[in-house]
Amino acid sequence: MRAPALNLTGQGKAATASPAAVRRQAEEAGARLPPLLVAAERVAATVAQGVHGRRRVGQGETFWQFRRYEPGDSTQRIDWRQSAKREHIYIRENEWEAAESVWLWQDRSPSMRYASRDALPHKGDRASVLTLALASLLIRGGERVALLGTGAPPTSGRAVLERFAATISRPDEGARSLPAIERLPRHARVVLTGDFLSPADEVERVIRGFAIEGVTGHIVQIVDPAEETLPFAGRVRFEGLEGEGAALIGRVETVRAEYVELIAAHRAAIAEAARRLGWTFIAHRTDRAPHTALLALYQSLSEPRRR
Repeated sequence: MRAPALNLTGQGKAATASPAAVRRQAEEAGARLPPLLVAAERVAATVAQGVHGRRRVGQGETFWQFRRYEPGDSTQRIDWRQSAKREHIYIRENEWEAAESVWLWQDRSPSMRYASRDALPHKGDRASVLTLALASLLIRGGERVALLGTGAPPTSGRAVLERFAATISRPDEGARSLPAIERLPRHARVVLTGDFLSPADEVERVIRGFAIEGVTGHIVQIVDPAEETLPFAGRVRFEGLEGEGAALIGRVETVRAEYVELIAAHRAAIAEAARRLGWTFIAHRTDRAPHTALLALYQSLSEPRRR
């Protein structure tokens, strides 16, 4: 039985925004960057006190790609022959180095804008904090990170966090609930963060698509507590944010037990699919401290790769 792709909120998708509205949204997104980064750095610092760095050495032998030189790269890694053919300076990356990088993805679809209480953060805000905090920890450990779906190569440095924050804070009405499967170096790692309320077989299809290419990964499911417990009572109208339509239930309490069982089975199916394919699964509620999820995720990344 599939879990319902139902978002427990009365908000729906907005109509096409005017240029003035788009500009206002962009300004609001930009204004959020400093507090977003501050929150992420605070969470990362809390976890960093209890973990060690992850810096690795080695150059590898198999060529993977050329990428543009960025501030902080060693000049010894510049491929002068390739750079002479192009307008910009290029770095030669080997497959080992690329495989030691981590690609991050965050669900930015409308369903992530939900919070059941004013005191709780939206799922999307919690996902942003965890994504940026993880990037900060990995960069501190000497690793390179990239955002899946942007086409940008893995890199490091403080500027990376600012670019990440700008990207994930930008409104995207067309964002998908699941990532597109990309070609990554064999043995690369990805971290996917979202609510994963899509049908379990669709989620498994994504995991399998990466896994068959030798990519290992980690699923971080972000949920609001109301999405687990259905605490409402009486006559309630539920409206989805992603075209699911509306559902009017006369007495919510009469379906609560079945709903809780269904949502638990949905989570178990995703966790089992991840386990079978050598991935890990972590569930996190927005009413709990973010550093607990970050620590569990970071420890999963620190474990030897599963075959």
